[in-house]
Amino acid sequence: MAVTLTRARDAAAREDWAGAYALLHEADRHPTAPLAPGDLDALADSAWWSGRIEESVTARLRAHAAHVAAGDLRGAGVTAWWLAFEYRRLGRPAAAAGWLRRARHHLEGRAAGAERCLLALADAEEAEQHHDPAAALAAARRMTRLAERSGSPGLVALGRHAEASVLLAQGRRAEGLALLDDAMRAVTAGELGSLDTGRMFALAVGRCLGAADLRRAVEWTDAAMAWCSVPRTQRVAPAPGAPPGTPAAPVADNPFRGPCRLHHVEVLDLLGAWRRAEEEAHLVHQEVLEDALDAAAAASYAAGDIQRRQGRSAEAARSYARAHALGRVPQPGLALLRLAEGRADTALAGLRLALDCQSDPLHDLLGRARLLAALTDVTLALGATGAAEQAVLALEGLASAPEAPLLAAFAGTARGALALARGEPAHPPLRRALALWTELRVPYEAARTRMLLAAAHRAAGDEAAARLALTTARAAFERLGATPDARRAATLLTRPPVPPPDGTTP
Repeated sequence: MAVTLTRARDAAAREDWAGAYALLHEADRHPTAPLAPGDLDALADSAWWSGRIEESVTARLRAHAAHVAAGDLRGAGVTAWWLAFEYRRLGRPAAAAGWLRRARHHLEGRAAGAERCLLALADAEEAEQHHDPAAALAAARRMTRLAERSGSPGLVALGRHAEASVLLAQGRRAEGLALLDDAMRAVTAGELGSLDTGRMFALAVGRCLGAADLRRAVEWTDAAMAWCSVPRTQRVAPAPGAPPGTPAAPVADNPFRGPCRLHHVEVLDLLGAWRRAEEEAHLVHQEVLEDALDAAAAASYAAGDIQRRQGRSAEAARSYARAHALGRVPQPGLALLRLAEGRADTALAGLRLALDCQSDPLHDLLGRARLLAALTDVTLALGATGAAEQAVLALEGLASAPEAPLLAAFAGTARGALALARGEPAHPPLRRALALWTELRVPYEAARTRMLLAAAHRAAGDEAAARLALTTARAAFERLGATPDARRAATLLTRPPVPPPDGTTP
């Protein structure tokens, strides 16, 4: 057993989690002596990396008890902190809160640099949950200072991410993104271990998407998928007693692949790579573990949005239902599906409920912008221009943040649609929006904006400009497979020209 444990510890040190799990699992099944607390911690880590969440939690519970029995309360405190983290991921907040209290109790007066960092991170997260940004920022900055003194680049990166999260929620965009850039420099340079690398990719890309920063999201998502694509799968021997000839079982030891792929799906969706995005959305369901079902829910929602825009309404409805079953509010996609079915009142009710229930809008500006853009479309369809004005003003408030071209593009398209409905000049906001969508390489929204510009051109009597916009939009819709929009553009191209109003120019 001593040789097995030596090999297992070496495998864990090399982050060969599948190898470490196989060796530690075997040593635990046929012990000559109980596993030491540190070996139980390693068994928990390797089980988690190998996709065995239940075994990981069980091993960590045993590790905590072993640390306490050995009188190592610092070790028990760190293990308790990880149990709080895992129970929170599993959707068990009461258990998570209990283990966090136990971690604080164990570490009180004993915590050294790394342990104090973990407690400061917990303080920051709790303060954010209680909507106390000042306390959250103070705790995050305390964590960063402690991490810098400890010399742990992983903890420094997590501390800077925590600071960035609070600053972005306060609207301090430039400061927050600068901190993210600094944290991700260490990640993309390969300076962190696997756990910290995976966590930072998942956290930072999600934060960028929530902040509607498409450029950083594209760059870091590509880097994340490159990291995830490195072969990290080994094979373990068949279980003892298995029939002869049973093949070795594959063990995938990168639980971050599913969450990172989800962000890739969201980026591909925006960039118009819909076929690939839908294929990868299905892969997310195969890759996420039971402590990351929010990623599976978001993947189902993303697939539903693609299917809806391509006119595959029944499939979209099933995808939205699956997302809802997994805990995701399927809006604004479901509302836009209802609007396409002629059920604008139902769509409006769903959007208003989603906006009222958005738990943390400041951390998901892109999600809120999409809800408000859809609300503009639905209220205009109902002829409620006053309600649409309120939605547009809210969108423009989001877009007032510096360095937020994606939000400004949503706001410009919405303002142009409202201006058209009121018979007001629509060209300026629509042209600005089209320039932004084109620069950002978001083809579907660019094509939708061209459709509105075509209507503005026709209202002003410029039939040639209208036909050019419609032709360009139809070609983009056809490339995307957005059949309903392509048909609508084709229909508008067959309509006779509108006589120009006197004295009006485009």
